[in-house]
Amino acid sequence: MMKYCYTFLFVFIATSIFAQKQEEDLRPNTGTVWVSTLSYAFQNPASDMADRFGYNFNLGLHTEVMLKKSNLIFGLSGDILFGNEVKEDVLESLRTPEGDIIGNNRLIADVSLRERGFNISGYTGILIPLLKRNRRSGIRVTLGAGLLQHKVRIQDNQNTIVQITGEYIKGYDRLSNGLSLTQFIGYQHLDRKRLVNFYVGVEFVEGFTENRRTYNFDIMGHDDTQRRDILVGIRLGWSVPLYIGEDAEEIFY
Repeated sequence: MMKYCYTFLFVFIATSIFAQKQEEDLRPNTGTVWVSTLSYAFQNPASDMADRFGYNFNLGLHTEVMLKKSNLIFGLSGDILFGNEVKEDVLESLRTPEGDIIGNNRLIADVSLRERGFNISGYTGILIPLLKRNRRSGIRVTLGAGLLQHKVRIQDNQNTIVQITGEYIKGYDRLSNGLSLTQFIGYQHLDRKRLVNFYVGVEFVEGFTENRRTYNFDIMGHDDTQRRDILVGIRLGWSVPLYIGEDAEEIFY
C-alpha cells in the first residue's frame, strides 16, 4: 500500500511542476495568505497503537497563515480519527466460551467495536519553492504539537447488554489521550488564479498517551501503562487561499 502511495505522490509532484512551467508568463503570488484546508488521510498504526487498532481514516480541517516572501507557515489543525478494526477485545470478560455475549433478552447480542478519536494541534513550518515563477508551490514541511485522543466505541445495536449501559461503558472503552507530535513532508500547490490549490504528502503522528479511566472492569483496576502511539499515513488536502496585503491584487488577472 505504501509503495502505491509513494508512486502517487511522485506523479502528483511531477504533474504539478509541468503545469507550472506552462505558466511562466504569470507573476508570482507572493502576498501573505490565509489558507483553509479540508484534508483526508489514510493511516497505518505502529507501536502500541498497532496492538489495539488496525488502519484508520482521518478527516481534518486546517487553517493557517503563510507569510509574505518568507513562506513561513503558522497554523491550527483538528483531525477526526475513525476505523472499523479493533484488535483488543475489551468485552472479552463478558463473552461465553463460544465468544458470544448474551443480552438481557437471553439472546446473542449484536455488538460492534470501532475506533474513534481526534488529534488537535498547532503547527509551524515552511514552503520551499521549486520554481522562481511560483514561490507558493513546492516542498511543504511542518512540525506540530497538540493532543491525541482515542477510544474503543462500543456499539450495542439492540441495546440489550446491561453491563455497558450508562456510566458502565466507561469501564470498557479504553479512553486514552496525551501529548502528540506531528510531522508532515510533501508537495503544496497554490495556483496563481486560485483555481487548483492542494497539498499531498506523508504524515507521522506520535502520541504519548495513557488510559484516563479510573477503573477498567476486565482487569479490575486502573491501567497506568505509558503508551507510545504512532500513526503513519498519506494526507491529501484541498485548500482555499485568501490573499491579503499589498500583493493581493496579483491574483486578479
